[in-house]
Formats: sequence, C-alpha cells, structure tokens
Amino acid sequence: MAQKQGVPVISYDRLIKNSDVALYVSHQVVKMGEMQADYILKHAPKGNYVIVQGSETDNNAKLLHEGQMKILKPAVDRGDIKIVADQPAKEWQQSAALNIVENALTQNNNNIVAVVAANDGTARGAVQALEGQNLAGKVLVSGQDADLPSLRLIVLGKQTMTIYKPIQPLCKCGG
Repeated sequence: MAQKQGVPVISYDRLIKNSDVALYVSHQVVKMGEMQADYILKHAPKGNYVIVQGSETDNNAKLLHEGQMKILKPAVDRGDIKIVADQPAKEWQQSAALNIVENALTQNNNNIVAVVAANDGTARGAVQALEGQNLAGKVLVSGQDADLPSLRLIVLGKQTMTIYKPIQPLCKCGG
C-alpha cells in the first residue's frame, strides 16, 4: 500500500522477502553469531554445548546460527566440544528456550558447560532452566540485544555476555 502511494518501504533488521523494498538495513547477523560463539568457546573450550536457536521462521535466526556454527564446527570436529542439543525456540520464546535447556540438562545429567542462546530472551529461558539445577553462573550463556533484564542477569553473573546493537552505526537518523 505504501509503495502504491509513492512511499518508499525500508526493511529494518528483518528482510521482508515477499515485498519489493527500497532499502534493507540490518546488523551483521552472521558476524553477531560468530561473536557469540567465539566468546563462549574462548571461555569454555571443552565440554557439552547447547544451542538455542531463534525462531525457525526468521531468516535472522538462520543467519545467526550460520555464524555460530562457523566458529563452533572446528571445535566439534576436533572433539573439543559436543553439541548435545541444537534446536529453534518457537518465535524466540523464553519458555521454549527453557524447555530446550531443561531437556538437555536432563538428558546429559546436568553436564553442560555452555548455552549459545540466540538472543537475550532465549538466554533468560536458559538461565531459568539452569537456576532450577543450581547451575546459573556456572554454565556460560550468550545472548544479543543488550536488553535491561539480561543486563541485570549479567551483573548477577547468571548470563555471560550479550551483544549491543546500536542503531546509529547503521544510519544517520533524523534531519
């Protein structure tokens, strides 16, 4: 409708695949996945990993996972780490991440060293599962978005890292 009115459509942070957009602006999602995995791998170079992906219907989740695996696969191939769960969290839901991590903990007798969580919401689900087994702060947990609840978890030592994605480097907004 906007295009029919001569209004350019800009797709920000999510590519609108079924539309002819004038501009697509996004962060380097693959690079963010690489950054998450690199940080976690440097701090937990051996052991069992859980990967909580974003929504399977979101292209950004696929790109993020691509970046994570680019870093993690060599460590898997060497036998340094084992990915014991690698599942998408439906619609990036915290509750879905909670279930994924709870199941992985149960299936692996709590022998998990890291959770590579797609974003801060899924990281909070992971932390919740870890708290249930008194493992919060002992198992590394990644995230991205730098939202306030997760920043609080980082201060408490329950979430390990997040990625801040400021708008300013993407565009000069305003006049």
